[in-house]
Amino acid sequence: MRSVRARAALGATVVVALALIGAGLSVLLVLRADLTDQAGLQAEVVAREVAGQLALGVPYDRLEMRDEEDHPVQVTDEDGRVVAVSKDLQAISGTGTDRVTPIPSPAFGASGGRDDDNAGDDGGDDDDRRAAPGRGEVDSDEADFDNGTATVDGETADYRFASLKATTPAGATLTVHAGAPLAAEQEAVGTVRGAMLIGLPVLLLVVAGVTWLVTRRALRPVEGIRREMAAITASEDLSRRVPEPGSRDEIARLARTTNETLTALEASVERQRRFVADASHELRSPIASLRTQLEVGAAHPELLDVPGAVADTVRLQALAADLLLLARLDAGERPGLAVVDLGALFREEVSQRTGDRIAVRVSVPDPGRFEVAGSRAQLARVIGNLLDNAERHARSTVTVSVRAAERGAVVVAVSDDGAGVPPKERERIFERFVRLDEARTRDEGGAGLGLAIARDVAVRHGGRLTVDGAREGGARFELWLPGAR
Repeated sequence: MRSVRARAALGATVVVALALIGAGLSVLLVLRADLTDQAGLQAEVVAREVAGQLALGVPYDRLEMRDEEDHPVQVTDEDGRVVAVSKDLQAISGTGTDRVTPIPSPAFGASGGRDDDNAGDDGGDDDDRRAAPGRGEVDSDEADFDNGTATVDGETADYRFASLKATTPAGATLTVHAGAPLAAEQEAVGTVRGAMLIGLPVLLLVVAGVTWLVTRRALRPVEGIRREMAAITASEDLSRRVPEPGSRDEIARLARTTNETLTALEASVERQRRFVADASHELRSPIASLRTQLEVGAAHPELLDVPGAVADTVRLQALAADLLLLARLDAGERPGLAVVDLGALFREEVSQRTGDRIAVRVSVPDPGRFEVAGSRAQLARVIGNLLDNAERHARSTVTVSVRAAERGAVVVAVSDDGAGVPPKERERIFERFVRLDEARTRDEGGAGLGLAIARDVAVRHGGRLTVDGAREGGARFELWLPGAR
């Protein structure tokens, strides 16, 4: 079942079905128990009436039994012999014996009369549970109950029987079994069960249909998103966007997130295309120059410009290294976790730049205290790029300072006394292959990747790289990195 609507409808139907079946069974059990208890109470009332008469010494054949058709009665003695039954009782079960023919008891005559002198004493309250002089006793304990059947006047039905013990004035112990019909209980339970069997399938069909329609309506925007995404994939047009529903639910957030993803993907693809185009353009120039020099040298060896060919090769090598580093950064390469002392690293980088046009002044107040975690090679690349940029634009001074910041962070500032960076261009210079006009006049070999690489490495180390105006009048680049601790 691949349809979400079908699975949702089936799941809701199953849950509702289980809930209704459980509730229906509970209702039937409670209803049956309640009606059975009511029948048992009626049977107990009849049993106590007959037992009260026996306790007063009423003969068996003179016992008064109300509603004999609805309340069959059977009286047995201590030996289980039947001594009295209600009128028209033809068969019985559930009382301990199925006999319905009375057998005379030793304590009474064949006619049921009393043999002792107290037979005529019928005074007193029938509800008195204790034996008074000249009368028997009715058991005060709760009656015993059981289900059975009885045939009265040719009709067989189910009954709830109550069994109660009574003692006659002569001392004989008798058991009265009185029944109450269970027809009302069976009819009520059958009616409720029939209504449930008819209503349950109808209700489940309604639940399934409503769930199907509601789910279909809820998932309609999802189908629109899917169709639009399929169209975008087929056309490769990343400028298209999926429709956003006006609701504020999860589907609307899904559409919004999908459009944000498409926007990021479009920007990434565009940046990648621009990167490839710019890289091809930047590589073409040194390769063409190198090829020209080699072709001239092959035709006229005396005209071969070896220093120029070497310079073009070095420039080509540096550009290839920059492109490779950018590709690795774009691929998500994470920096290492080595501990690097930025103060010592700056001193080391500056000491190797002996042939630079402008000397670099380094101010590191406390060597050894400016430790950060990351890749030593990538951080050295950032330092080199910042120093190269400062020396290209400085007139006479390049200053480097390292200081500690809050929470153990390290801040490095590289300043020059050049023309500086206009405020509106301060973010643009960190884009790839971006070179301001002044930069082109001062550096014909720059590809516009140094600052982009520096900022990317800084961000991947958990820091940031910004540019502002310097006190000397030029640019001040500030690198912030979290401390190693």
